[in-house]
Amino acid sequence: MRLLIVAVGLRVPDWAQTAWDDYAKRFPHEIKVELKAVKTEPRGSKTLDTLYAAERARMEAVIPKGCRIVVLDERGSNLTTMALAGRLKDWQLGGGDVALVIGGPDGIDPAFKQAAHERIRLSDMTLPHAFARVLLIEQLYRAWSINANHPYHRE
Repeated sequence: MRLLIVAVGLRVPDWAQTAWDDYAKRFPHEIKVELKAVKTEPRGSKTLDTLYAAERARMEAVIPKGCRIVVLDERGSNLTTMALAGRLKDWQLGGGDVALVIGGPDGIDPAFKQAAHERIRLSDMTLPHAFARVLLIEQLYRAWSINANHPYHRE
């Protein structure tokens, strides 16, 4: 199974990249975690619809056909860590790859969100994009550790 994290924004602070790399290397061989960062559309005087369309095209270009698409959205389903572990297990049993999508500064095209298979949220609070990447990969690793009875997660 492959977990593809698609994130709008090419640059993150060094601390975020270091944290990402640390968690990414912890996953077992049966789960491949891959980050696909896409360019943020320059804001300028463009309309929001134009920004959404450009970023959506970039996201769709890196998501393989047949991938389950899970959008991170502030209005998405609120999951506990245990519930995420259950979702991860379901995704693994489903046998396909999963793309988890983190939008840009203005969010994600509403039509793209509606077309996604799932919408989940990481927090009730607004998070910086670099932190959202780190939080997501940590929670995915934690979910894996729960399913594998690995001692990383403790109740």
